[in-house]
Amino acid sequence: MITQDAIAFVAALPLGGPLIGLDIGTKTIGLAICDSQWTIASSLALVRRTKFTADLESMRQICVQRGVTGIVAGLPLNLDGSDSPRTQSVRAFVRNLAPLGLPVLLWDERWSTAAVTRTLIEADTSRARRAELVDKMAAAYILQGAIDRLASLV
Repeated sequence: MITQDAIAFVAALPLGGPLIGLDIGTKTIGLAICDSQWTIASSLALVRRTKFTADLESMRQICVQRGVTGIVAGLPLNLDGSDSPRTQSVRAFVRNLAPLGLPVLLWDERWSTAAVTRTLIEADTSRARRAELVDKMAAAYILQGAIDRLASLV
């Protein structure tokens, strides 16, 4: 199941269990994970994209090791809320995650990278270090926004 409806997503999940957050880029996938009570999201890893089958296998291993019950994927909408070519690419990527058998929530990520970049600049992080961190921190930002909403529904 793939949805943008938080209520439908919660209904598709077992009660509790960790969720994984994805910031899907063209070259990398930022990963974050939250605790089973959906309290706090933490950066997890950065996966360098190669072929989709390898990307899927990396995701499968992480989901199995961590006991993940659902996926929150950042959806890069235009500022007016409409779809962009990038949005369509993310939707296609998420559809291809079906073999994982996990429900997927598409979460608006319009300001995630900007917010994380601003935080890293304020922390006086070098450009090179920001490039290493921004995607997985954006995944945590996306996931935290989603679990804040989801926790209010349970």
